[in-house]
Amino acid sequence: MFAKKLQELWEQLRQRYAVPPGALAVAIAIVAGGLLLHTSLFTQPETSQPKPVKGSGEVMLELNETQLSAFKLEKVAEQEFQQQRRSVGTIEFNQNRLVVVFAHYQGRIIEAKPNVGDFVREGEFLFSMQSPDLLAAVSNLITVSGTSVLHKKNLVRAQSLVKSKAISQQQADQVVSDQQSAEGAMKVARDNVRIFGKTDADIDKIIAERQSDSDLVVNSPITGVITARSAAPGQYVQPGVAPAPYTIADTSTMWMVANVVENDAPLLRVGQEISASVAAYPDKIFRGKIIVIGSGIDPITRRVFARCEIADPEHLLRAGMFAKFMIKINEPIKSPAVNQNGIVRETNGAMSAWTTTDNKHFYRKTVQIGDRQGENVQILSGLGVGETIVSDGAVFLSNQVAIKALE
Repeated sequence: MFAKKLQELWEQLRQRYAVPPGALAVAIAIVAGGLLLHTSLFTQPETSQPKPVKGSGEVMLELNETQLSAFKLEKVAEQEFQQQRRSVGTIEFNQNRLVVVFAHYQGRIIEAKPNVGDFVREGEFLFSMQSPDLLAAVSNLITVSGTSVLHKKNLVRAQSLVKSKAISQQQADQVVSDQQSAEGAMKVARDNVRIFGKTDADIDKIIAERQSDSDLVVNSPITGVITARSAAPGQYVQPGVAPAPYTIADTSTMWMVANVVENDAPLLRVGQEISASVAAYPDKIFRGKIIVIGSGIDPITRRVFARCEIADPEHLLRAGMFAKFMIKINEPIKSPAVNQNGIVRETNGAMSAWTTTDNKHFYRKTVQIGDRQGENVQILSGLGVGETIVSDGAVFLSNQVAIKALE
């Protein structure tokens, strides 16, 4: 039968490609050698052909010692599996730690230093501007400080005149009232200048030198990274008018927005731990927790979003990065586990494994698998701890059964 098939194959090749008759022997030798090499492992006597086990419905193969040497056996072991669900998502800035820096008063920018991507610390210089409001507050401070000094001198003079009865008590009380009013006005004037960011030392210097200063310095309110800048020398800015001169993000924590499949949505809870990895740092695991779960399912993707807050003290993550998530949904459980090479997906979609008790007769069992952890697969049913299975080479056994079924 084998020679007849080779003869038919040769006739088809000769008629299609006009092969010279003298090449017949060479072609037959090549084809025969290839076919023999492909089937040598499973060329068995009639007694070792696949045959059903009576009453069990399982498929059995019998292998000799030569065939057995091509396979690797292992025992089903118990392993601890994390109760996790996989998902994908993107990295975003933590909006709760994102600060838009506006000038508190209108004015024209004189100088701006940090650029997008620069790291700044809290209190570090961002930009300076000329502010007419600051100029008015400083001018008022200088005027009020002079008036305050005058009323202090009048009070000292009035106290000495009262003792000598050179003035009436009513006149002395009026001087005291004027001095108290001047002192209150002085405190208000100092506060008006202080809200522009001037320190007490700066205010004392302005009073002592009697020089008005309209330069208003805006410093960083937080430690973080400059994510946007519109500030430029000569630009006129107003409070709350977009675009903001600077936007700063605190990147010590980032958001990871995962898109979880609809079937896993009931398993999500606020506070669950997550771990994530990004392509830029494949060997590094970033950890955090879920802080928000979406209230609806996306009608197109059939997924629900879960916003996670994750610590990034080294400032490695970048907004827009693609991330893979592992969401911890429960405590770890112990289950039977086998190497992933020992599980075969059959043509009907079922998962199977090949077991043996005597290292000679091998039976195919249908199994149900669960999570994967590294190279191991969780076995939910079909195999028990201690059973011997074929790990490397199981797929070849299933292929052999499929080939025999077609003959």
